[in-house]
Amino acid sequence: MMNFLKTAFEGLRGPVEDDTSDDPLRAQAPLAALLVRAARSNSDYDPRQVAMIEAVLIDRLDLSPVQSEELRRAAETLEAETGDTVHLTRAVKDLVPLDDRAELLRDMWRIILADGKRHEEEDGLMRLVSSLLGLADRESAFARQAVQRDGAGVPSG
Repeated sequence: MMNFLKTAFEGLRGPVEDDTSDDPLRAQAPLAALLVRAARSNSDYDPRQVAMIEAVLIDRLDLSPVQSEELRRAAETLEAETGDTVHLTRAVKDLVPLDDRAELLRDMWRIILADGKRHEEEDGLMRLVSSLLGLADRESAFARQAVQRDGAGVPSG
């Protein structure tokens, strides 16, 4: 596990060699770390947000619940070790095509709103992430509104 984290973290600081064939989840670590960053952005890492991260990973990456939990745990460490959001979004831009980034914003809002609260820090993070992913603030606003309208920010169960 530590080797996995070391490789994922090094990938955020420089070019990544294509060595993901032995562990396809390794390539997704920056994406999962960005989801964790969204949940932690207001310094309250709520269990409902943790559950939503795992649900998003299952849906987005077609993972089993066990794989989702494992990736989330690894992402928590990676997120804590990654100093700024710029590095995470740079790696995520390589993983997520431009056409799919608005859906990523929706997933992030699902996680942020899973605890039933919205905070200034979360709004600020989403403005930054939108910009760094090459999207307009209004795309983030539309994503948030869709989550609120659909009730998708509330974990099932």
